[in-house]
Amino acid sequence: MQTTAVVLEAPERLTLRRLGLRAVDASDVVVEVDTSGISTGTERLLYRGTMPAFPGMGYPLVPGYESVGRVVAAGADAQGRIGDTVFVPGANCYIDARGLFGGAARRVILPAAKALAIDPALGADGALLALAATAHHALAGHAAPDLIVGHGVLGRLLARVSLALGHTAPTVWESDASRVTGATGYAVTDAASDDRRDYAAIYDVSGAPDLLDALIGRLGANGEVVLAGFYDRLTFAYPPAFMREATIRIAAEFRPADLVAVTDLIAAGSLSLAGLVTHHLPAAAANDAYATAFGDSGCLKMVLDWSDVA
Repeated sequence: MQTTAVVLEAPERLTLRRLGLRAVDASDVVVEVDTSGISTGTERLLYRGTMPAFPGMGYPLVPGYESVGRVVAAGADAQGRIGDTVFVPGANCYIDARGLFGGAARRVILPAAKALAIDPALGADGALLALAATAHHALAGHAAPDLIVGHGVLGRLLARVSLALGHTAPTVWESDASRVTGATGYAVTDAASDDRRDYAAIYDVSGAPDLLDALIGRLGANGEVVLAGFYDRLTFAYPPAFMREATIRIAAEFRPADLVAVTDLIAAGSLSLAGLVTHHLPAAAANDAYATAFGDSGCLKMVLDWSDVA
């Protein structure tokens, strides 16, 4: 079996080409992907060649962990999944490329347990489930944000998930004028217009490597900075953090339980994903799509349409 996939052959060299797929195991499903999202965090680092080394890293690779499609075939133990509309959080099924994270392809193979059944009515918005789950993972079981730094798609989802869970509306900082609009139920401002210095929980989703000192300076006593973006290396001045007895917490990738939690919030009508997918392009225009996703601040979320790909 073969598929057509987005392949990062090397940093800043992207192609769309055919790849061989491994055999289907008894517990696997085969998913025909309709849409896949482009991450402006981890995928930007993969594209630029600046992703810190971790297991599975290397080129050529297939990126993508935000795919939505339909189960078209399955192994002997997963036949009941055929026909399901599913969210695919990545796949490692390629013979001649690494699956990191492996979802940006027309057809993928993955264990049935990792293919989350979703409402077909979500359509392309279903590609946002990974980011919604990331937001949920950052705050579940912890103090809710009273300040969010960054009003990109993850910052918006973090605010929406926090509100859906019944927390008080956060303040959101955004310095890019093109991203200030679009808030529902919370206020967006910039740091210069905010003189508050007693925040209890600041969630940074900007990924900016030089903000930590400024954020610690905005904490109250025993406050917490949550790093929910992706960073290479961070430093901070110890004395201000010491005087506040500050906590710095790292929020890692989402877990399956977070995906279930956000789909439940959506089904209950508490959480909406609407209005966050701003750009669509056919998968054949992948190079243009990635350039727009990484270079246009007005692009909150780019999705690739795989419907015309064999």
